[in-house]
Amino acid sequence: MSEQNCTHDCGSCGVECSSRTAPMKEPAHELSNIKKVIAVVSGKGGVGKSLVTSLMAVTMNRRGYKTAVLDADVTGPSIPKVFGIQERASGIEGGIIPCKSKTGIEVMSVNLLLEDVTAPVVWRGPIIAGTVKQFWTEVIWGDVDYMFVDMPPGTGDVPLTVFQSLPLDGIIIVTSPQELVSMIVEKAVNMAGMMHIPILGLVENMSYLSCPDCGKEIKVFGESHVEEIAQKHGLRVLAKLPIDPSIAKSCDSGQVESIQGHWLDEAAKAIENLS
Repeated sequence: MSEQNCTHDCGSCGVECSSRTAPMKEPAHELSNIKKVIAVVSGKGGVGKSLVTSLMAVTMNRRGYKTAVLDADVTGPSIPKVFGIQERASGIEGGIIPCKSKTGIEVMSVNLLLEDVTAPVVWRGPIIAGTVKQFWTEVIWGDVDYMFVDMPPGTGDVPLTVFQSLPLDGIIIVTSPQELVSMIVEKAVNMAGMMHIPILGLVENMSYLSCPDCGKEIKVFGESHVEEIAQKHGLRVLAKLPIDPSIAKSCDSGQVESIQGHWLDEAAKAIENLS
């Protein structure tokens, strides 16, 4: 598109020009065909981003789609463990081959490149951000219907790199019931707005505990504020995940694909409705 015919929608334009206000997206590997990319984010750690990322990939995989997970949480990678992936990623002359889970979900994480998975990744921000970008540009993902990006918490180098470099179709914000989280969610919402990334909705983790005897929902962390937050920002609440020891046990043992539940069905529909 010439500058004369500029629509000023830099997010959908591939031309470098003097009027550009948004950075160009990085191209995926030439042998990759990725249709939709969804990032899973939060403003703070410990709210369950990796769990939601993994369960979204499993949910969409069960619906018959080819799914993949790009683990962008370089300093705290957990995706390979929850999927029970023990082998290392391999490389060929043209790029890196991701690992596959038991049900065929493709996964790329820094832990799949390290000899010792317990070794700390003591890298500065630009190197970490560059690694995430390489996971997009140098990994041969093949045909993927839905890729989920497990983001590190906050609004630092890596979230900025992902928002600027990857062609995100939307983000899911993960939260928890504590009132403090409303301020943290607002930061994530504002960052998405600044970067012109659509928000698909909110997922509240650790929302309640079901009594094993009577089935009553116990609000362990107090009453939820997620509906208020969603209404304030004009967003949807896509799911409320329970506190369930069996979920934690399955993740710890690398059996996330064995978890059964319909908590994320609405989130799956929202993703399927992406144009």
